[in-house]
Amino acid sequence: MHAYAPRPAAHALPHLAPASLLRHAALATALALAHLPAALAQPAGTASAAARTFTIPAGPLSAALTRYVDQSGVYVAGASELARNRQSPGLQGSYTPRQALDALLSGTGLEAVPRPDGFILRPAPAAPQPSQLAPVTVQGTAPDFAVTEGSGSYTTPVMGTATKLALSPRETPQTVSVITQQRLRDQGLSTLGAAVAATPGLTMTKWGGERERYTSRGFQLNNVMVDGLPLEYEEAALSTGLMSMYDRVEFVRGASGLMEGTGTPGGSINLVRKRPTREFRGSATASAGSWDNHVGELDAGGPLNASGTLRARGVAAHQEKRSFIDDYRNKRSLLYGVLEADIRDDTQVTLGASYSKEDNPGVDWNGMGTYPDGSFLPISRSTRMSPTWSFWDKESVTLLGALDHQLGGGWKTKLAATSIQSQMHMLGTYVGASSLDAQGNPSMTLRGGGYDYDRDQQSYDLSLSGPFRLLGREHDLVLGASHRRTTWHDQGGGATINGDFTLATFNPLDWDPASVPLPTVAEFGTWQRKQETKQTGVYAMTRLRPTDALSVVLGSRLDWYALDTIQYDGDWPYGESNYKVTRKVTPYAGVVYDLDGRHSVYASWTRVFNPQNYSGPGGDLLAPQVGSNYEAGIKGEYLEGRLNASVAVFRIDLENLPDQLPSDQCRNGLSSCYSAAGLVRSQGFETELSGEILPGWQLAAGYTYASAKRRSDASGYDPIGSFSSGKRYATNIPRHLFKLFTTYRLPVDDGRWRVGGSLHLQTRIETPWGVKQGGYAVVGLNAGFAATRQLDFNLNLNNVFDRRYYASIGSMTDANFFGEPRNVMLTARYAF
Repeated sequence: MHAYAPRPAAHALPHLAPASLLRHAALATALALAHLPAALAQPAGTASAAARTFTIPAGPLSAALTRYVDQSGVYVAGASELARNRQSPGLQGSYTPRQALDALLSGTGLEAVPRPDGFILRPAPAAPQPSQLAPVTVQGTAPDFAVTEGSGSYTTPVMGTATKLALSPRETPQTVSVITQQRLRDQGLSTLGAAVAATPGLTMTKWGGERERYTSRGFQLNNVMVDGLPLEYEEAALSTGLMSMYDRVEFVRGASGLMEGTGTPGGSINLVRKRPTREFRGSATASAGSWDNHVGELDAGGPLNASGTLRARGVAAHQEKRSFIDDYRNKRSLLYGVLEADIRDDTQVTLGASYSKEDNPGVDWNGMGTYPDGSFLPISRSTRMSPTWSFWDKESVTLLGALDHQLGGGWKTKLAATSIQSQMHMLGTYVGASSLDAQGNPSMTLRGGGYDYDRDQQSYDLSLSGPFRLLGREHDLVLGASHRRTTWHDQGGGATINGDFTLATFNPLDWDPASVPLPTVAEFGTWQRKQETKQTGVYAMTRLRPTDALSVVLGSRLDWYALDTIQYDGDWPYGESNYKVTRKVTPYAGVVYDLDGRHSVYASWTRVFNPQNYSGPGGDLLAPQVGSNYEAGIKGEYLEGRLNASVAVFRIDLENLPDQLPSDQCRNGLSSCYSAAGLVRSQGFETELSGEILPGWQLAAGYTYASAKRRSDASGYDPIGSFSSGKRYATNIPRHLFKLFTTYRLPVDDGRWRVGGSLHLQTRIETPWGVKQGGYAVVGLNAGFAATRQLDFNLNLNNVFDRRYYASIGSMTDANFFGEPRNVMLTARYAF
């Protein structure tokens, strides 16, 4: 085994002025949005439109469908994957869009299924043989139009992460984004952290080698949803695994208290799993890349009986990868299976399970240290500041279930549940101190520990939704109740060598990670933490339509929250907390006004609350932090929903942050106490453009400016920031952030070739400990080739100019992590 040693950055970018570049990027985006209405106007076309004249010659089906879209204005999803190597008879004459599409598909083995924004292609079912029984028609549940698999798109017509209502992005009165299945494949986003890092407005930082933190609008996200069910995002133990089991990832920026109850006001992430399909579909994928990065995936599903009332899907994936960091490896495995059964025409049951395992030998627990003044050391990116025997392993088992029942008249009820059992086992070290020796050389100490975490979560939701009529107009209503419970049982202790908790003192410029012997964990199991969190809520929301152009979204949530935690040192308990919040109200209000058929203006206001474990002067815990989110903007929807654009301004206030009081004000034996006095305000604006801007050209781009400052002192919350009033908050998050990814299918050789690229651009960041990272740009390139209708190749070249930068920074002793050097990944996917 040998370590990978990256070459020097021979083609590094010249010094950039990121703020200036970002301002130009924002201006360019705004100008592009301003010209979209004229550039993208098309004749209106729907599945039920009147007949029109078509002139489409016989030939490749992909070319025929492109002409059909141009002449009818009707969107056809799935053509990029299914139309290759098929021939169309063409057509001449007057047809309705539906008749024309059926004629173009004649003899191709495909059929077009209607959906709100047009049609989606799928393989046509085989004709029944004479010996077969007559077909049985099953009503079942309505198709899920939010599914992005097979659409070939970078956007989706429907999202439900911001509210329980199925709304298009333009109908949603908050900023929303989606990383679709096609985007996950094209950009090679194999983990949740990679998807977050590619999403406009979000930042991924690291607290440790396997502890990722996600931030939006200056606030760390502490929840994640899976199929709309909220769960606590606990980065130490929760394993989300490879992205192979997910259809898409939806994001809301801004407070999501209506959906989650407790949480911070930055936003929310919703991982949406793949579902069984009503026709057989499967694929096998293999990838190989830099640092011996190998990934394999098998995905198959379809009906299990002749009538299609019982369906299944299974996914298996495995990754083994070295790293640019010496002796650091990743081994990830995923198994996922789900069953769907139409037990009646109006009732569907879903049962499933998944297993995720991550082994991470050689993990660097807390990252790189720096000089005592916070300046970076002249070290290679392959450097590690932890011994070779360290590891951080995660394992999660998930069970899921759902019952959907159609009540008639558009009303339905749904009961959903999920349970996750997570475990973490680790042994590692961290830099205990950074100093200079007598000769002026950097000197650091290593300390360490070993810990086992057992964390279980259950989340349940029961909802009732449907339309109702009031004052002669139709509106929507959702009523529901939810409950979630989290339990922790953690144990561990400090690591020692011959009883000494300082494992090593070393010069980081010249040391051998293999020189530190394997320690023992002092009295392992002596330290313990037991914690239980319960949250129960009821909610209601409605979308009222006073006029054809105006929609008003109103909602409210009522929560009961309880936290019980106790820590032990041996048999002696300490750090006991019992905390309750009763009948906490979280309101939501939004308004959307359609300017025309493509543009809407909107405004929204909502709140969120975040319980905190700080004691007041008398020992009572402080009231929860309370966040308010104000947002307004304009959204555009073009090309029958294939392209979405938005511009938004926002302001978030987070109140009741803890401010530490003088010790003489603390009573009842407290050595420290706090008052709920802190206030942080984050404000800024965002622009985003995602979808198909021209036939065969997919684009996802977004710019964010977010500035967070303290409005009043708060010394006990979030050390990654400045503590006094008027100072910037969360200074390790860039104020300016621009992200872009695009692919273009070349109009040659039947559209089999595609090319594209990516750009990540951000301004400087810093921390209160003097650690600073200048602004930087990272460029990527990608290319693809469809060898046959089933076989597709994709090549990604990341960090093309081998830019040297820190992707995350912290203090002199931790949370500093290099970004990946130049690397490549080649993927082959075979669909069957």
